[in-house]
Amino acid sequence: MDGIIMEWGGMLLRWVHIITGIAWIGSSFYFMHIDAALRATPEIPKEKGGEAWEVHGGGFYHVRKYLVAPEKLPDELIWHKWESYSTWVSGFFLLVWVYYVSADVYLIDPAVRQISPWLAATYGIGGLVLGWIVYDQLCRSAIAKSDLALAAIGFAFIILMAFLYQQVFSARGAFIHTGALMATMMTGNVALVIIPNQYKVIDSLIKGEKPDPALGKTGKQRSTHNNYLTLPVLFLMISGHYPLSYSSPHAYVVIGLVLVAGAVVRHFYNERHAGRGNHWWAWLVAALAMWTAIWISMPQTSAGRETLGLSEMKPDTPVAGLPKAPEKIADIVSSRCAMCHAQQPVWPGISIAPKGIRLDHPEFVERYREEIRMFAGMTRAMPPNNLTGMTDEERALIRAWGRTRAAQSD
Repeated sequence: MDGIIMEWGGMLLRWVHIITGIAWIGSSFYFMHIDAALRATPEIPKEKGGEAWEVHGGGFYHVRKYLVAPEKLPDELIWHKWESYSTWVSGFFLLVWVYYVSADVYLIDPAVRQISPWLAATYGIGGLVLGWIVYDQLCRSAIAKSDLALAAIGFAFIILMAFLYQQVFSARGAFIHTGALMATMMTGNVALVIIPNQYKVIDSLIKGEKPDPALGKTGKQRSTHNNYLTLPVLFLMISGHYPLSYSSPHAYVVIGLVLVAGAVVRHFYNERHAGRGNHWWAWLVAALAMWTAIWISMPQTSAGRETLGLSEMKPDTPVAGLPKAPEKIADIVSSRCAMCHAQQPVWPGISIAPKGIRLDHPEFVERYREEIRMFAGMTRAMPPNNLTGMTDEERALIRAWGRTRAAQSD
């Protein structure tokens, strides 16, 4: 597929995904805040709900919540579900567009496991489906009677899935699929539990029956899970732009630490909004967790650096079975790009190849030919500000090489 279509398609999908994600996260945080701020009134006792007053946009808002349902169903209801659905759908299409269409570049690392793009996509999508099923069954089991026990087992399950993804995919692919798994759990909660339960409550009201209180309680539990997963999911979604975050052999531990940090930060705000004080210790725990994650990602020694690249191969080690870029192209890339895109970058201030893309061997140059053609041939995005002085003639050669390879692929 032409690089222009891939580039603009990815940009537009990411734009939609960010917009819908902002809407979903904003509504999630807002309603968690409202829930925490509710105060009992004579009309609505504590065990049945509460109310809150807000000021915004030059006016006052009077918000009431009924834990099960009001006595009478109102004529108009505002549903908060499309933010979640559109975020997941746009995110899934973005996953397909970037990681499955270009699986050989972003998802498959021969140094981890040599698999076909179709098999990689099957593993990825299958993992999302399996992950939701396991999580949902845990929530429906006796374990769910204890929020703490369910959280602990759910935490362990996510770390296990991250570890398994690391055994199959590239480091970047493993991170993004762990994030996609958590996002699937979150949207599954909305689409398959929270909203269906709301419909059941409404159906009971229409029939003149008393709604089952367990429906609201279950929905609230799933909504709380979503709230605590939000910050870690956001971290994993942006991690693809920062290879130090995912390139450690112990990346699954980094994910665990990010989960802890995100959860305690949300705990701080949830408790604060509920009027139960400021639990400042949460920020200390979050800082320690993130510092530990940073420490794990650090290339401590030259030997350690060799484990932090896209693959664990030394720069001069041939890659069996992979084609090489033409010598002239490889020389251009080596002289203009490889000082940053190497296993051990020599450019000041860069400790790991940007986006995990190494260009210090002809096999790697060939593997990333489409990206090289787009960013150094068709545009002048790379090298940044043309710091290494790539000439127009060299860019023309890169464009011609990219076109030839694209034609051969077709």
